[in-house]
Amino acid sequence: MSAAKALRRRVFVEEQGVLEEEEYDAYDDLAVHAVAWNQGDVVGTGRVFQDTGGLILIGRMAVDAAWRRRGIGGQVLHFLEEIARQQGRHRVSLHAQTYVKTFYASHGYLEEGDVFLEAGIEHVMMSKELR
Repeated sequence: MSAAKALRRRVFVEEQGVLEEEEYDAYDDLAVHAVAWNQGDVVGTGRVFQDTGGLILIGRMAVDAAWRRRGIGGQVLHFLEEIARQQGRHRVSLHAQTYVKTFYASHGYLEEGDVFLEAGIEHVMMSKELR
């Protein structure tokens, strides 16, 4: 978990300027986390959990800069979707940063609603029906 949090710190706090206190939350203790490894290093991560409103959310998707565009994010996303399926879930949602919404769309996610700010970054809600 510490290696996954360190990757999130590099991606969200250092690269994107998210405040550290906004990056880590109570859902970290409730979520199922995925990690992608390469020779002992965490190169990708994400989580899935049920929020207080009952939505199943995938989030905190991060891939190390040196490993982007190699399919790691897609593998992490697929793994998290499979966890949701195993829990009997039929739909997952996420808050996509607008600059990566095409990545999620390519994995079957559809936009819902308007763009909103989260941690000072533009996001859009996206959802997918699991089969």
